[in-house]
Order: sequence, then structure tokens, then C-alpha cells
Amino acid sequence: MTKFKNKRRVRCGVIGYGAGFAMGKMHLDEMKRVGMAPTVVCEVDESRLKVATDDFPGIETYMSVSEMLRKSDVNLIAIITPHNTHAKLALQCLRAKRHVVCEKPMAVTTAECDRMIATAKANRVMLSAFHNRHWDGCLLQALKVVRRGTIGEVVRAEARIGGHAHPGEWWRSSKSISGGILYDWGVHYLEYGLQIINAPVVEVSGFAHTKFWSTRTRWQKDTNEDEATAIVRFKNGARLTVTATSIDTEPITYPWVITGTKGVHCFNLEQWETIRKVGRRTLSERGMNPPSQWQQYYRNVANHLTHGDRLIITAEWARRPIHIIDLAGQSAQRGKSLKVKYM
Repeated sequence: MTKFKNKRRVRCGVIGYGAGFAMGKMHLDEMKRVGMAPTVVCEVDESRLKVATDDFPGIETYMSVSEMLRKSDVNLIAIITPHNTHAKLALQCLRAKRHVVCEKPMAVTTAECDRMIATAKANRVMLSAFHNRHWDGCLLQALKVVRRGTIGEVVRAEARIGGHAHPGEWWRSSKSISGGILYDWGVHYLEYGLQIINAPVVEVSGFAHTKFWSTRTRWQKDTNEDEATAIVRFKNGARLTVTATSIDTEPITYPWVITGTKGVHCFNLEQWETIRKVGRRTLSERGMNPPSQWQQYYRNVANHLTHGDRLIITAEWARRPIHIIDLAGQSAQRGKSLKVKYM
């Protein structure tokens, strides 16, 4: 891969500018913050293109990816579109020899991820996924506790996200578009877990419940699962359980509980608690999580493209939670655990 002389030479663009919380603006702002140059916005909604030009005066705008790739000299493209479009758009950009960042999830299936990785390698360009929560403060604190051995050897990690609530009418509630209920926060939580339990994955089991919300949304039979769970078994014997739900009425104080041989570490986005046994005594400690460091994502990408720094969120790393969710879905349908492929 050819390196850029400096960060300003990295001309950045986004496909999809987004409404409401403007994801496109956020990506371009973060790219600019670390020294790269916002250059292009591609968006099918003309009103959002107008917003983009207000946010970034003079920026190039396109309504067609093909036209953008043909006319623009953009060389780093962030894809911020519905999940089921990530692979197709990424392959188009990679074949045009552009570096690509996909919003998480990188894709919906393992096969899509594998095609994307092969295409990036064939064209000698970078492929990554925007796992900014790799640097969430709550996770950084949890890793500190785990790595210094405070709770001993990790035996299991369990996470749950959601509650009892209508999934909404947006595209993220459509299984064919979003991939399913685990593809939103579930991807983040699985990425957390793969850091907490630093070992090869052996097999995945999946469980799902459907049909409660499917009669109550515009998507009907295409509605996401009411609840889905992925259980991951690691080579070292540890296990990880991640559940995403829209039917659970139990209050969640700590969505994360890491159990070790000497104690537990529990946390949410704001605070943490560690409870451990020392002899006959039970010791409890609480605190607030440190700030998140999301800026590290694009800082690392920029340094990778200019100085050759090791890319932290590689495509192979981003593939891991997708493969787990993919297998969990197949497992739920087939009623048995499934072995992983190169993890």
C-alpha cells in the first residue's frame, strides 16, 4: 500500500450524510480533527447535500457513487448507509482503489466480509470498520481491571442490551436491511467481549424469539427478532454471552458482568463496580468510568495511511463479530452449536 506524504494529502469523503444525528458530519469532523481533508459527500437526498455544503463550504457533492468515483480524487471513503448496502458499496470503492471505512457492522454476512477483505488485498488498499467504541471509557476501565488480575482468570462475560419497547418503524427494525437485532449494539458488545476474552473462538450457539413484534410493525414478517442471544465458547474455556432484546422487562443496572476466579467486574457506560473475595472478606469498590477516546480511531487510520502505523481495527478484526452473529443466526435456526471459520 502506497503511503501518503502527509495527512492533508488524504482526501476524505462519505457515502450517506444522514438525517437527525448527522453521522456523515461526525465522520468528516473526526477526519478533519486528525488532519485529513474532507473533500466529498455522496448522498441520494438533495436536501441532505444542501446541509453538507452548509456544514463544509466548497465540498464536492454527488448523488451517484459511480459518478463520485469517476470524477473525484477522493481516496478515503466512509460508508454510512443501511447495513445491507455496506458490502456492495465497499466492493465498488475498493475496486476503484479507494481506501474504505465502513460504519459498523462491516457487513451482514461472513461471506460478504470475506469478499471485501479479498478485494481490498487484491487492490492494495485499506479496509476497516468504524469500531470507535473499541475505545469506550467503560471498556478501557474493564480491560484495566482484567489485565491486572484483580478478578483473577476470566471465566465468563455476560452482556445484555435493550428492554421491553416497540422496535420502531425505521430501517434498523427490518431484518433484511439491518441484519437483525444483534447487528446494532450487539456488534459493539461482541467487540468488547473479544477484547475482554483474548483467546481464539471455538464455536457459537444462537437463540432467538420472534413473532411478538412482527404483527406490530410496518415490516411484519421482516421485523427483527424480539430477542436474540449469541453464546461464544473460547479455546481457553471461557465463554461470552451477548443478548439484544426488545421484550425484557427486567431493569438493567449493569448490562455487563465479567466473572473471574477471584471476583466480578460490573459496568455500564457511566460507572463500574468490582466485588472480590480476599480470604473471608468481600471487598467492593465503585467508580466512574474514564472518558472515551473515540478520536483514537481516525488518528490511527491517518497514521496508518501516512506513517505506516499498525492498523488497530483491521478488516479481519471487524469480521469477527459479524461471523459470530452470522453463526448465531444459523445456530438458532438449526438448533445446534456451530464451529467457527478461522477466528
